[in-house]
Amino acid sequence: MAYKEQIDLSRLPRHIAIIMDGNGRWAKKRGLARMFGHKQGVQTVHDITVAATELGIEYLTLYTFSTENWNRPKEEVDALMTLLVDTIAKETPTLMNNNVRLQTIGDLTRLPEGARKKFLQCIEQTSVNTGLTMVLALSYSARWEITRAMQLAAQKAQTGEIRIEDINEEVVSSLMTTNDMPDPDLLIRTSGEYRISNFLLWQLAYSELYFTDCLWPDFTEEEFYKAIVDYQKRERRFGKTSEQIN
Repeated sequence: MAYKEQIDLSRLPRHIAIIMDGNGRWAKKRGLARMFGHKQGVQTVHDITVAATELGIEYLTLYTFSTENWNRPKEEVDALMTLLVDTIAKETPTLMNNNVRLQTIGDLTRLPEGARKKFLQCIEQTSVNTGLTMVLALSYSARWEITRAMQLAAQKAQTGEIRIEDINEEVVSSLMTTNDMPDPDLLIRTSGEYRISNFLLWQLAYSELYFTDCLWPDFTEEEFYKAIVDYQKRERRFGKTSEQIN
């Protein structure tokens, strides 16, 4: 039986986050330049976004470009920025047709002005959509986000908006860039690596983790469905016992 047919649509994860890893290795295995892998990875993003939309997933967060990625060779970074801008321009009509809303998290001030403008335009244009929210983590790192939240909390305490003793988990969560969405239920990482890589460290506290050897350009809709089926076989206890859950 195909994995899609095994999915219980009444128990879907509301929010799926993905670390899209393996573009470079996919290209290297084929004797191609790394950018060919990134371009193929864009097609995978398209396919998985459509699959998530059809299932009824509410949020899909994709680790697109980390703060550490700025340390890659300038030629690759420039090419990636160009690819991102071109992809957004090309995919905006598809997002509109599929009722997908685009959002981003990360330090967008580091993006080239042209790229930042394109993303903001797409965010504005798709803001009327009510289906899947696709979140691109751009120039993002969890440590940057947590540091930023602490700075905001300190500012609020300094101005008397909040008292230090009132800072709790709810306050910290409200200061995260993801404050308007639920924490991920499921994290998927491709390419056989078993790391979180500075991604959503606060939000992943109770997420289910799914690792696959499949390189991102080879991650098909069926692989996506397989991850969801695996997720649905797990018992999420959030620190409680099985008896308390049942």
